[in-house]
Amino acid sequence: MQQGILTVQSAGNDGLPESVESVVPWIFSVAASTTDRRIGDKIVLGDGTTLIGAAVNTFTLPGNQIPLVYGKTASTHCDEDRTKLCLDMCLDERLVKGKIVVCNYTFSLDVAIKAGAVGVVALSESDNVAFIYPLPVVPLIKSEFDKLISYLSSTQTPTANILKSEAFADKSAPSIAYFSSRGPNKIASDILKPDITAPGVDILAAYSPIAPVTEFSEDKRKVTYSLLSGTSMSCPHVTGAAAYLKSLHPDWSPAAIKSSLMTTANPMSRKDDPYDTQFPYGSEFAYGSGHLNPVKAANPGLVYEATKDDYITFLCKLGEDDIGTFTGNKTAPCPKKSDRSPKDVNYPSMAALVTFSKPFTVTFARIVTNVGVANSTYTSKVTSDSKIKVTVEPSTLSFTSLKETKSFNVTVVGNGLSKQSMVTASLIWSDGIHSVRSPIVVYT
Repeated sequence: MQQGILTVQSAGNDGLPESVESVVPWIFSVAASTTDRRIGDKIVLGDGTTLIGAAVNTFTLPGNQIPLVYGKTASTHCDEDRTKLCLDMCLDERLVKGKIVVCNYTFSLDVAIKAGAVGVVALSESDNVAFIYPLPVVPLIKSEFDKLISYLSSTQTPTANILKSEAFADKSAPSIAYFSSRGPNKIASDILKPDITAPGVDILAAYSPIAPVTEFSEDKRKVTYSLLSGTSMSCPHVTGAAAYLKSLHPDWSPAAIKSSLMTTANPMSRKDDPYDTQFPYGSEFAYGSGHLNPVKAANPGLVYEATKDDYITFLCKLGEDDIGTFTGNKTAPCPKKSDRSPKDVNYPSMAALVTFSKPFTVTFARIVTNVGVANSTYTSKVTSDSKIKVTVEPSTLSFTSLKETKSFNVTVVGNGLSKQSMVTASLIWSDGIHSVRSPIVVYT
């Protein structure tokens, strides 16, 4: 950061609350979301029913009517609970070989392959990420999987065919990938993480021709491009966008570039997080400021600047006393007097951890720098949860020159929140041309 370099980092692929990585404010943490192109794989059952799952399948099965066998009936030495999951040592080769095996567990492929299966249909928690497998595989969400089980029960000679994968439009995009790591930030609770989300699902990416396509030793394919998913795919999108902004504004600091990308991100809502209801924390803890929009970021209007001293104060208020480790100056002490708290880092988003069931008043102090139009006036607009009241003081900021700065305070008041809950709001500064948006999150 001192050398003018912005560090962009993947948020992680654990998909659970408090699993987000890169939690410090000087690093740009990126979540993963879908694009409007989905990859799907179809299985056509013997009765003509077509079910669709998310997988990358380039194989063609030998015939249109391949026998289907349910894992729980394909063993003579394991109990039903283990066999229906197709667990290790539980599939009899003589009952599975040459057939499509149905499993209640996605990660039993190696067992099915060793038993001689020519295809696998598995129960899956998600249908918005297509992975690559060494044989025809169709992961089905529960509603689709139940239709398959119903078909298996309806006939003594079930058959099916797994077709090659195809691409189709996804009108629900962007939505958060199930694997994308989430907040809250368990180290710096008043810094909202992840910061932003970007395309990270089914991304066409360059691939080493000497690397295996999948983790299965039986897979001998070699490719120079592959479809990959993960926050390691979304992170380069943001890095590229940051480089694009740096080319347009070579004098911008890392904080300014980060701010411009965050405050111009396309807003998202709970409906864009399919897994929101599974966790106590959703929405902004999944996607941060929203979905990357590099075009708007080129002209953000206002930016939130931050300096080395801001981050040192942040570390000191967080309780870190070995500041020399971060600064390179072993004798550098923490500032002796400062009424600022970690949440007062001049950050483009605002978050605060409060005590559950107790009334709260939280104030965020912020400074913005004008990078839009020299003579301009910005008016604040707040949208918020009905459980809180949000005020901005002053509510109008007037500038007469570029690079001029103005300070303001955002105060959030509430009567108390239940345990492991959150309320959200957003602040938008607008001059009629620019729209500078910051998410606000208060949680217990």
